Amino acid sequence: MDLTRPIPPDPYSLLPTVPSFTVTSLDVASDTQMTSAFALDGGNFSPQLAWSGFPAQTKSFMVNCFDPDAPTPAGFWHWTLVNLPASTTSLDQGAGAPDAAFQAPVLQLRNDGGSVGYAGAAPPPGDFPHRYYFAIHALSVETLPVGPKTTSTAAAFNAIFHTLARGLIVPTYQLK
Repeated sequence: MDLTRPIPPDPYSLLPTVPSFTVTSLDVASDTQMTSAFALDGGNFSPQLAWSGFPAQTKSFMVNCFDPDAPTPAGFWHWTLVNLPASTTSLDQGAGAPDAAFQAPVLQLRNDGGSVGYAGAAPPPGDFPHRYYFAIHALSVETLPVGPKTTSTAAAFNAIFHTLARGLIVPTYQLK
C-alpha cells in the first residue's frame, strides 16, 4: 500500500497561541529518532519528562503524546494524563504504564489504541518518520471536567479553555 501523503502541520500551531516553557528529557530529544524502548515494538515505556518555566499561577498539568502523522484524518493519541498537581515537575520513565499508581484526581485516559496509559510509537513500516508531540499543558484549574471514559480528544478540547502555557518536546520514530 502506498502511504504517500502530505506532512500534517504542527497540531499546536492550529490552536490559540499561548506562552511556552521548557520541557526536557533524559530519554528523548526533539527532531531525533527515539529508541525502540519508547515504541510499541520495543519496551513500550513512556519517556522520562521534566518541565520548568511555567506560569506561577499554574494549578495543574495535563501531559499528552500525539502523533499527527498517523495515516488517519485525526492523528493518533498515544497518551493523556490529566490533573497532575502543579507541584509535579517531572515524570519518571515508564510513568505511563497502565497500572501506574496515581492519586486522585490524577487520571490516565485511554489512548487511541483503546488501552489506558501510554501506547508506544507505532508508525506503519516504511512510512516517513512520525513526530511524537509530548506536550505539557499548564492549566488554570486544578481538575478538568473529565472522567475515566473521556477520550483524549475531549480532554484536549477541555484543556484549551484553561491552558496558560504549553511546553513541547517532539522526538520522531520510523520503522524501516
